[in-house]
Amino acid sequence: MTNQTLQTAVAQVMELLARGDYLAVELLTQGERLSVGEIAEAITSYGRTVVVPPPGAFRNLDIVEVTGARPRTWSVNVPLWTAEEGRSDLTAEFTIKSDGEDVTVELDDIHVL
Repeated sequence: MTNQTLQTAVAQVMELLARGDYLAVELLTQGERLSVGEIAEAITSYGRTVVVPPPGAFRNLDIVEVTGARPRTWSVNVPLWTAEEGRSDLTAEFTIKSDGEDVTVELDDIHVL
């Protein structure tokens, strides 16, 4: 899996978060870690408006491949962007897996870093 594929997977979730479509996020991530309510609470309690990051924001993701994991697995941390702050202290943590054909995305947490 290339960094571009990881970036695309993350960008899709970030766009849904910016639209406030938490149900779509839960469905896309199979509700593996966070429910609609937990996603909404994390973002609402931050008190700012999440927006789609600017072009190029995903070029320098914090990506760590999990050694020896099958299927291949990556831990990815991404700062969220807000209308009020730009790049914010709010961070989304993902686990992304690929068996070579399919890619699955799990939203592990949204928290202030």
